[in-house]
Amino acid sequence: MNKKSGGLLVAALFIAALNLRPAINSIAPLLETLREELQISASFAGLLTAIPVLCMGLFSPVAAGMARRWGIERVIGTALVLIGAGTALRFYAHSPLVLIVTAFGAGLGIASVSPLLSGFIKRYFPGRISWMIAIYTTALTIGAALASSLSAPLQAAAGGSWRIALGSWSLLAVLAVPIWWLFVLRRMPARAPAAGAEGLPDGRMPWGSGKAWLLTISFGLMAMLFYAVTAWLPPIIEGMGYTKAYAGYALTGFVLIQIPAAIMLPALLQRKPSRMLWLLAASGVELSGFLLLLLGFQPWLAALLIGVGAGTVFPLNLMLPIDAADTPEAAASWAAMTQSAGYVIGSLGPLLLGWVHDWSGSFVPAVWCMIGIMVLMILVQLLVGRTLARSSASEGGLAAAQAGESR
Repeated sequence: MNKKSGGLLVAALFIAALNLRPAINSIAPLLETLREELQISASFAGLLTAIPVLCMGLFSPVAAGMARRWGIERVIGTALVLIGAGTALRFYAHSPLVLIVTAFGAGLGIASVSPLLSGFIKRYFPGRISWMIAIYTTALTIGAALASSLSAPLQAAAGGSWRIALGSWSLLAVLAVPIWWLFVLRRMPARAPAAGAEGLPDGRMPWGSGKAWLLTISFGLMAMLFYAVTAWLPPIIEGMGYTKAYAGYALTGFVLIQIPAAIMLPALLQRKPSRMLWLLAASGVELSGFLLLLLGFQPWLAALLIGVGAGTVFPLNLMLPIDAADTPEAAASWAAMTQSAGYVIGSLGPLLLGWVHDWSGSFVPAVWCMIGIMVLMILVQLLVGRTLARSSASEGGLAAAQAGESR
């Protein structure tokens, strides 16, 4: 692949990844407006964030199967159209039911693109995977930050119309679809090769492994917190008496700070390679942010601390299944299980906080709920560390015994 072709593929990857978060993150800054105008409960409003996350858990394995049949590139292109259509439908969302349909439509598209971009990177950039993952993560975060920070200003510029503010994010897909066709699909052979899902998990998932379930629960609790914060941080801050703009900027800070946090992680691991050390340290930073939020002290600082923790815990949770597995095939199966079931668990976060708010009439119990989840996640992480250490010791003992027998 020449330099020009490689650059075009990088551009296509970047613009595709930009589309994976605006349909989710654009909701939070306008959540209170939606609740007031449509007369919906906090629990129902939480569905608008929970449904796309649930789709990511339920339909990612389906996307992998479709990619094996029709090719990664074609499925991603079709999914980008689905994301754009689901988001554009919000221009006409005059009832809560239509909003739910838009969340489901966009969620199906996101669920298809998310796992397949990893296979796309493995196929076209096998020698530059770490760099391409960094570009992918950066685009993902930029899309989330743009939606978090600009949705409220878009509503103001549109004369107070939340429909225009939410529907406008479909323009990213309008841009992405022709770029994907020009830079990727048009350059494909007439028939996609059978290995269209190269690098995607097709092995049996380890549902019967206790260790795998610990990793899955750890990932799920992390996702619960992340999407609960994504959905409810602005309303929580607004409930403290701050403006909608301030709350939106705090959410943007929570998202943006994750970029340097993730970039710094490889350097930290080089200095001290213990996954568990940095996992627990990052969780401690995130917990301190939730405590500051509970105290009502400088919400912007609380948001940054939560973001630093989340931006470090997420990639570490992605690494743990790879560390635990014995072969690349097993690692793919373990990762598929932790993410598929983990995102289903994660989708409960926005719903749980909405239910707690409806039950209590306040966001203070909701913050206490997030602190409780955070403490539970740290306990699970300790169990994970103990289990992995025991597995390493057993493997070391077995290797020594085998070496003795060979002598």
